[in-house]
Amino acid sequence: MVTGYSIPDFRLTDVECDALINAVSNVTRSRAGARHLMGNPAVAALASDSRLVAAARCMLGSAQAVPFRATLFEKSGKGNWLVAWHQDTALPLASRFDAADWGPWSEKAGIIYAHAPASALARIVALRVHLDASTLDNGPLRVIPGSHAAGVLTDERVRDYVKTHSAIDCPVPRGGVLAMRPLIVHSSSKAMIDQPRRVLHIEYSGSLELALGIRLAIA
Repeated sequence: MVTGYSIPDFRLTDVECDALINAVSNVTRSRAGARHLMGNPAVAALASDSRLVAAARCMLGSAQAVPFRATLFEKSGKGNWLVAWHQDTALPLASRFDAADWGPWSEKAGIIYAHAPASALARIVALRVHLDASTLDNGPLRVIPGSHAAGVLTDERVRDYVKTHSAIDCPVPRGGVLAMRPLIVHSSSKAMIDQPRRVLHIEYSGSLELALGIRLAIA
């Protein structure tokens, strides 16, 4: 997709959103939300939902779409935060390896991570499932359309890119889904109102095997 993001034309129901909110109500949270939720049965079921898988397959242009990582992002009056302009370049991996353009390496909650090259990130898409309405007032996602085509950028190049390209806000109704490429330059501001903004961010690839000896971890 030329823009690097899209909003599929289906929505989860209020009942589905309420059930998911309840399912993640007791997960261990940081200030911004919770990571590594593929082990949560309700989140794993959502990730394999035929509607989401079809949307991921369409954006990947692949016969398969395998969910491998799920993260909860939560803004509220108690946890109001902003995210500076950036790209998502770190991937969870089953094991360490030596390969050009991979790294630096890190470990988060027992999962190995490495920053990936553009060739690997081009095989990934994220679906952001909005458990609450994302409005212009509660810190919605902002993106620079088409920026994923610029490849992996340094922090300095991201800042320069933002100065010379136009951004748009991405409000999404409750239950709505936004699909995005990890290399699209994006950010979000602090919420201006005390209205929750909970998003399940689920990532997919056509295969867990990115290359010989390079396998995504389920996280």
